[in-house]
Amino acid sequence: MTKCILASTSTIHNSTYLEYLFDAINELYKDTKEVLFIPYARPSGISYEEYTSIAKKGFNKIGKKLIGIQDFKDPIEAIQKATGIFTGGGNTFVLVSTLYRKNLIQPLQDSILNGTPYLGTSAGSNIAGVSMKTTNDMPVVYTPSFKTLGIVPFNINAHYLDPDPNSTHKGETRETRIKEFHQFNKTPVVGLREGSWIRVQNDICILEGKSLTARIFEKDKVPYEVEPKTSLHYLK
Repeated sequence: MTKCILASTSTIHNSTYLEYLFDAINELYKDTKEVLFIPYARPSGISYEEYTSIAKKGFNKIGKKLIGIQDFKDPIEAIQKATGIFTGGGNTFVLVSTLYRKNLIQPLQDSILNGTPYLGTSAGSNIAGVSMKTTNDMPVVYTPSFKTLGIVPFNINAHYLDPDPNSTHKGETRETRIKEFHQFNKTPVVGLREGSWIRVQNDICILEGKSLTARIFEKDKVPYEVEPKTSLHYLK
């Protein structure tokens, strides 16, 4: 039974780390005392230890123990034995490159599909999609493949931003970039705004979040909005 929370971000405005997700995380990990943390995305280039320390503070508030994967001699075994997994945000290229280099893509996919509760934020949510091609991150390192875990049959564009009608910026918008993606790819994309997340239970994917719609992009279709509690299972 697949059980995931795929969030756009770890922290929203006027909130502490993961605070807005505490109720959802408690439900996700209700039978889990210890969670394995994957810090490979390294936001701002911080170390694994620094990142794990930040994440631990959030998990301490809900009474869960968090252990960084870097503390295990065998990361594959750590994933296989984990009773809960959390992959934090940062740079998706750095995250995916490291997962491939350590031969962790398949073990992580198998673990999630076999029922290990999984939380992803930002880059950690991006990798749950079919590919990482709709990430906002700079390609600061090489990835041997853009293919990711395929836990959901669509891609996620975390931190989705709407164009500001009052801005003087003339560069490409998020929507423009996703339309470029659909010139060469068929995979649907969910533009996930800050404070929103997707709850996955087996084949059921539900948009969650308070009063925040998501923007849906399908090849050769006009982009459209969906409301919270909408099922996204039709996106394939």
